[in-house]
Amino acid sequence: MTDSTRYLGPGALAWRRFRNSKLGLIGGVIIIGLYLSAIFADFLSPYHHTTQAINYVHAPPQRVHFWDSDGMQRPFVYARSKIFSDDGLERIYVEDRSHRTPIRFFVRGDSYQLLGLLPMNIHLFGTGGAPWFPLGTDKLGRDVLSRILYGGRISLTVGLIGVLLTTLLGAVIGTISGYFGGMIDTILQRIIELIMSFPAIPLWMALAAALPPDWSSIAVYFGIITILSLIGWGSLARQIRGLVLSHRESDYVRAATSCGASNFYIIFKHLIPATYGYLIVIATLAIPATILGETALSFLGLGIRPPMTSWGVLLEEAQHVRVIVQFPWLLLPVAPVLLTVVSFNFLGDALRDALGSEAK
Repeated sequence: MTDSTRYLGPGALAWRRFRNSKLGLIGGVIIIGLYLSAIFADFLSPYHHTTQAINYVHAPPQRVHFWDSDGMQRPFVYARSKIFSDDGLERIYVEDRSHRTPIRFFVRGDSYQLLGLLPMNIHLFGTGGAPWFPLGTDKLGRDVLSRILYGGRISLTVGLIGVLLTTLLGAVIGTISGYFGGMIDTILQRIIELIMSFPAIPLWMALAAALPPDWSSIAVYFGIITILSLIGWGSLARQIRGLVLSHRESDYVRAATSCGASNFYIIFKHLIPATYGYLIVIATLAIPATILGETALSFLGLGIRPPMTSWGVLLEEAQHVRVIVQFPWLLLPVAPVLLTVVSFNFLGDALRDALGSEAK
């Protein structure tokens, strides 16, 4: 240990090691950006995710132009007109170069409540009323970009809240199992083995299908979170149990016991805090799995229900071959899913290395 690091605490040392991981820093910045985009989706989206433009069904993404025959201009889009193919079955959108609309910042549009509190109608960018769909529209004429931003609210918070519940369950049950041992340990481990013996996707589908069909979208949302949390805690509980088995004979635990500390105090004041570093790493790496679980359920039509939307709901609309061939822009929600999963993996690996042997 050098003189510059001799007096640094564990947190400062972990931060110094974390800063040396460029991929971890990039992943952390991307994740912060994704969650900020979800929080301020109303402001960032050109439209509300339920707003329909019936005259622009399955419209492809509009190209942004920066110059024309007159030279350099501010960013603008050309108006589009709709024609039909010779058989009348296919819509074709063509640019009308006689009409163009500039793209502006801080324009008025659909009303919303910022952070659920402040009524507003200002959006970061737009055309001030003229139709503009940067990533195209879906089968109902809804803006794909706006739906991706709104869908991030559900998919990202499902992962965050779901992993929080999973971590709490796994940490408490794993600590109790490892600390008490004996019959309690045996019973808890058999329960964990029973839960882990079921294939994840079929079990998710069965439990999600059991949700009452008359539940509101909010109730289904919390139901999905509960399902993903109740199924995912077993593996974490086993890992925490192994850590607690190595910590329960430590000097500080014996000292607390000799001083008359209760089992409750030892578990929540000593043993669980001793696994914090490991829990942070595991939780970071588990969030992508939870997001993919929600995406899979929604893709199969058993997850979030309209009018709420998520990345899985958006991908469910693009599962047919005809859609992939004719409307490939409907596959764009795959991009934020992949970006989120990769970023969390980069962050989790960096945290594991930064926290040292405790997280390994």
